[in-house]
Amino acid sequence: MNATAARHLTVCLARASVRRGARRVLRDIRWTIRPGERWLLAGGNGAGKTQLLKLVAGIVWPAPAAQPVLRYHLGGQESLTPFGIKEHIGYLGAERQDKYQRYDWNMPVHSVLGTGLYRSDIPLEQLSASDAARIRRQLHTLGIESLAQRRFLSLSYGERRLVLFARALLARPRLLLLDEALNGLDAANRGRILHWLARPRRLPWVCATHRLEDVPPGATHALLLEQGQVRYCGPLARAPLRTWLRPAGALPAVKRPRPAAGAARALVRLADARVYLQERAVLSDLSLAVRAGEWWLVHGHNGCGKTTLLRTLYGDHAVAAGGLIERAGIVPGVPLEQFKRRVGLVAPHLQADHPRELTVAEVVQSGRYASIGLNAAPSAPDRAAARAALRRFGLGRLARRPLAELSYGQLRRVLFARAWAGRPRLLLLDEAFAGLDAPTHRRLLAQVRSLAASGVAVVSSAQQPHEWRRCASHELELAHGRALYCGPLRPLPAGRAQAAR
Repeated sequence: MNATAARHLTVCLARASVRRGARRVLRDIRWTIRPGERWLLAGGNGAGKTQLLKLVAGIVWPAPAAQPVLRYHLGGQESLTPFGIKEHIGYLGAERQDKYQRYDWNMPVHSVLGTGLYRSDIPLEQLSASDAARIRRQLHTLGIESLAQRRFLSLSYGERRLVLFARALLARPRLLLLDEALNGLDAANRGRILHWLARPRRLPWVCATHRLEDVPPGATHALLLEQGQVRYCGPLARAPLRTWLRPAGALPAVKRPRPAAGAARALVRLADARVYLQERAVLSDLSLAVRAGEWWLVHGHNGCGKTTLLRTLYGDHAVAAGGLIERAGIVPGVPLEQFKRRVGLVAPHLQADHPRELTVAEVVQSGRYASIGLNAAPSAPDRAAARAALRRFGLGRLARRPLAELSYGQLRRVLFARAWAGRPRLLLLDEAFAGLDAPTHRRLLAQVRSLAASGVAVVSSAQQPHEWRRCASHELELAHGRALYCGPLRPLPAGRAQAAR
């Protein structure tokens, strides 16, 4: 064994299977990851990608077998269990990020990065001068020095993802596992991670994605999963990627209704709005009116305020004195929940907020009350509305399954069904299509287009705005919490329009 290979980890799976509850989610997996190999992991939502990465990382255990099904080789030593090996594996996925939201771990960014040095969830050690220097160097490498003193939960979704990527690197892993790590990143931050992954080094990594343009340029091999089984395992050059990955491109146009006479009143309106989170101005001097039948596209770099805007429209954040927010039907004495019940919200934080033991049916029923879970037993109309939503989104067979047993993409479909169950007049979509395979993306988009064509107002945020331009009627471009443009959709410049096609 040469010295380079000895520094990195080799993982061998032989006929490995994984169960979740009574279901077998991975079956007869045969796979070896060697130093110097860089793997693309692809497959539809629910194919088992996350469970496979967790199996390699030692987070979940294989089903009992007559012969050992998992071997780790490091430094000339072999181990049949992840004990003593897990600390050498860097793992980043949506669940790691959701954990900070779920448990309200609102540490400063430099403390989050310090937990990477000591491989803990929360700070356990006082950071030394050398620790601080390493953290500064890693922040500089990824171009995020400005985030060092910020509180983690004050960051945007994309900024959190980049910080957690830096945290994984600070642990100096011998194997790096990335589960949809590029979701929610703007072009600049996405480029930083892709550039790092393409650097010449022997560190093996596995990157799971649903998008062709997110395949790292340094990838050498591909593993393609379907319904928990391997369909292809080998060199990337021979992998049938277009069968499994969603290409970038403009979406088909949606026919939007003209607002009817008398429908000019806004469903929600902001005027000179300023929004502060943790004593920091996130939105400033923002004016916007959303009317029935309009589809607003909100875009801008990570940290520009997209999520804060959508949550302000919904009612999660207040507008500071001197600004104004008006919501149709909400006057003094009428509770804000009456408005929320008429709004469908799909956002990453909702996946973290819902307790994992809730069933799919319970989550969908809660959409009629804009609540997390149910405060009382569901009524007959609640159950009927949930059944209709589950049928509409192809979730009927999952109705009794707890959220803990669902894939990321399945969870996102549940949130769409939850939003639809309340028959919304306004639909707020915060990066709602990130992490979805091509068939699921098409089906959910068709549902949104159907709602928009019926006169439902839509406000959607996106990191690839060119994909949505043929659906949208209006756009809001944000930078540092301020509007660079707010109004009817602008045509793309000729060069960018050609690139989008």
